[in-house]
Amino acid sequence: MRWLVGWSSIAASFGTAGRVSGQGPSGQGGYGQGGYGESGAPLHGGIADAAHPGDPGVDAERTVHPVGAQLLWGDPDPLWAVGDWRPDEIRTLTADPADPFTRLAVLGCCGATDAELRRALYAARGGALRHLTQWPGSYTAVVQAGRRITVVGDLAGARPVFYTPWASGTAYATAALPLADLIEAQLDIGHLAALLACPDSPEALGDGTPYAGVRRIPPGHALILREGSREITGYEAVASLAVAAPEADADRAVEGVREALVDAVRARLTAPRHAPDTLPPYDPGPVPGMGPADRRAARGAPAPGVGADLSGGSASATLALLAAGLPGAPGSLASPAGARLLAVTFNDLATPQGREPELERARAIAADPRLHHVVVAAAEEALPYAELDGPLTDEPGPSLVFAARERRRLAAGSADHFTGHGARQVLDAHPARMADLLMDRRRRHLLRPVAALARSASASGASGESLLVPLTVYSAARRLARTSYRAGMEAAAARLREGGVTERVSGPVGASLAALTWSRPGPAAGWLTGEALAEVSIRLTAAAGRPPLSLRPGEARARALLARHAADHRVFEQAVEVRSQRLHAPFLDNQVVRAARALPESLRVQPGARAAILRSVLSSAGVRELPPGWGVTAHAPNETATRLGLRAALTELLSLFASPLLADAGLIDARVVQQALLDAADGRPVPLDGLAELVSMELWLHRLLARRGTCWTGTSTARRRAVPAPPSDAPLARLGPGEPRRLRSGS
Repeated sequence: MRWLVGWSSIAASFGTAGRVSGQGPSGQGGYGQGGYGESGAPLHGGIADAAHPGDPGVDAERTVHPVGAQLLWGDPDPLWAVGDWRPDEIRTLTADPADPFTRLAVLGCCGATDAELRRALYAARGGALRHLTQWPGSYTAVVQAGRRITVVGDLAGARPVFYTPWASGTAYATAALPLADLIEAQLDIGHLAALLACPDSPEALGDGTPYAGVRRIPPGHALILREGSREITGYEAVASLAVAAPEADADRAVEGVREALVDAVRARLTAPRHAPDTLPPYDPGPVPGMGPADRRAARGAPAPGVGADLSGGSASATLALLAAGLPGAPGSLASPAGARLLAVTFNDLATPQGREPELERARAIAADPRLHHVVVAAAEEALPYAELDGPLTDEPGPSLVFAARERRRLAAGSADHFTGHGARQVLDAHPARMADLLMDRRRRHLLRPVAALARSASASGASGESLLVPLTVYSAARRLARTSYRAGMEAAAARLREGGVTERVSGPVGASLAALTWSRPGPAAGWLTGEALAEVSIRLTAAAGRPPLSLRPGEARARALLARHAADHRVFEQAVEVRSQRLHAPFLDNQVVRAARALPESLRVQPGARAAILRSVLSSAGVRELPPGWGVTAHAPNETATRLGLRAALTELLSLFASPLLADAGLIDARVVQQALLDAADGRPVPLDGLAELVSMELWLHRLLARRGTCWTGTSTARRRAVPAPPSDAPLARLGPGEPRRLRSGS
């Protein structure tokens, strides 16, 4: 993982490797590393120099700093960057050499110039934070103005910011696990229950994390620290009143999306190129049937240059064609073609049925001479649930069970690789937006989406029911439009208490009707115990008295769905990480999200809106010839491959749930989940996505408890961990979801 971490305290200095040099009362020394300032004088004022009982570091023995970190700036409010950051991914700027404590740090891919960074620093010093979020790319910005620290999160939530109280102040980071290590946090069982019961409801999750005491700032907000005191403020204007607003111009809004996407892609292309540092000094020699690129992919190292996914869908194809068409040399620097972009398509040989049209579209798009097409073919070795051993991620996520499959594809990619993740959540209309249209008295815009749902029901064989679809969908949207937020949350809480979480959703009509609500249970909720569901219902009831950013159900549900997907994408990046490779998801960039939110609702709810928007984007960029069928609705998750993977890994999964940690925490009944695994392997109707969430969380818990070491050094104890291991001679205590267990350190 790559993350940044810092803290702010009431104390003037806080115990870091970059303490302020003491030069008398004036304190005019510089800041540096390794115990000495710029003037050569010893550095004082840190935890190791606690001089009086009131010093916050009086109980510590040594200076505390992250393992493997580089110090960006020192005391009194230090900031570190941890992990394999590229040199161009860390940019720091000082407003004035005479004022070294007014400065800006930007970590990640940022397309801003130095002049734009300086102007934004001056604006942020005066309190204007939105300027820090308007540049193309994906990044985290930290501003220091005297003793005020501002950490800005992104709009989607793909680059979150976490914080926790520590040593009379506040520690913050872009990862939750280092903060949990710092305070030796216990597991928050209630948050894990909410993550399984209502993953798409921020009301149930709140600002918590899987670690008790570690909090997350919401997307679109910033964390402001003033000598350790905390304030969370939003930087994006949100219309919370359910009133009709002037309809935005559709053509201008689509043009804004095009400009934002082009700038996002250009920001990646203009960044310095990097070659993988894991390649051996020589090619190991010819292998029958394998070329140099095949041997490199087999070693798990990406190719130098820029590449993109090419699955045949509209999102990945748009990014690949934009990247290949922009001026410059997007391909490998060592390639004779030079300007060709590496496009990667995954071909599942185990279950080829149903994917033929997408593969044909990918081949047709890859016929572009600016693309170099690579097809990664795999069979049983790349099924879901294969190779369940993997790295520990910051948080649990359903992508853990598909990590081996995705890592095989990405290893054949480039050092900078584009993915189309987030396009559906950013551009498509959530079904609840039909209720927003009714609130604005724009009923005529519902005709086409309701007719499309009726046609899908007729195509599935339910011709008699298709006649009732328009009335059913309209009634559900009208009921949601007339349901207040408080009433919706209380109804969802009552549903969890009564155990009504086992509904079976099938087809587009059923999915749309299930989404026309303020909150609904997740696919794994049916396997949770009654105590766990009751705990989550208490959370929903408490949230009913706290109105969201928007009182419009469609807008609120769309923001929640985007935040959940961005969090899952972050876990996906960590689970499938290939060393020296960067995954880029331009659809989750601030400017793209902001431009997509300007699209009129009447345009977004129409069938095929996302494909039409992306077709317009490509047309404006000069790409007008697309293969037949481009932009059709993407295939559903391959249920056949998932069942084959479950069947192949059934023995290992049954052993995993023989004595699961989730059962020790009181969240599930192990025998019920084992029976569900058997049913899924036999082909019986079981929510497969819910099983993936259960297996992923159980795997994550095992990896977390098996972990050794810590993210910090210089602490007063010899060994600190985020979640201490239980005694080897005693089983885990079974606790309710509202009682986070206190696990003691092993002997």
